Amino acid sequence: MNDGEDTGSAGASDGAAVLNVLVTGGSGASGIAVAGALLRAGHRVFTAGSDWARIEAAAAKAGDGVTPLVCDLADLAAVHVLRETLAGTAGRMDAVIHLVGGWRGAQGIADQSDADWDFLERGAITTLRNASRVFYDDLAASESGRFVMVSSTAVASPTAATASYVAAKAAAETWTMAMAEGFSRTGASGTHAAAVVLVVKALVDADLRRKHPERTFAGATDVEDLAAAVVGLFSRPAAELNGRRLLLAT
Repeated sequence: MNDGEDTGSAGASDGAAVLNVLVTGGSGASGIAVAGALLRAGHRVFTAGSDWARIEAAAAKAGDGVTPLVCDLADLAAVHVLRETLAGTAGRMDAVIHLVGGWRGAQGIADQSDADWDFLERGAITTLRNASRVFYDDLAASESGRFVMVSSTAVASPTAATASYVAAKAAAETWTMAMAEGFSRTGASGTHAAAVVLVVKALVDADLRRKHPERTFAGATDVEDLAAAVVGLFSRPAAELNGRRLLLAT
């Protein structure tokens, strides 16, 4: 495994196997973009969100064929039910693209609130722990297993104002690297599964650009570029990706 940052590159998925891919946090702009890109690449795509109306609408935007599901990913029992539902209708999941998160900031260390920490711990850490534990065996058994999370460049340069946010992201990254070590402990043929961290400064989408035409969003990664990078992970060898932090160029 490599703890340094690499530059992610999106590759073509031509000729790749059709995979079952679960996109968690599928209601947001990044979830819609990633689900749509995976669908266009020929994969079977399932999205999970906590609100039925939002996840249904998001799946429709992503494309005809994306299957929306409701799940509170912070509830371990609910995630087990989600896996059982998917196993019964589609079979084993080959990949989990984890896009659940959230943002909270403060002025400095002293005013980092417990409420903000609870929000970030639930969204950035607990949901990831639950999804990874429940679907780990599926991914490890797949010939193209992938677990992907999105993190922030702020983890490498934390500030007092972002202390809770970067601490939660760092914990999620560490858990993901631990998954990578688990995937690496396979037979002589090597692992077919990879746990990957995609690193961005910020994410931006077309609606956000329209709402704030005065902003340049310097350094931000467009959600469509994030989606292309996710699709590209399936055309790269697992051994090349496992345990990597891939910095997405902007």
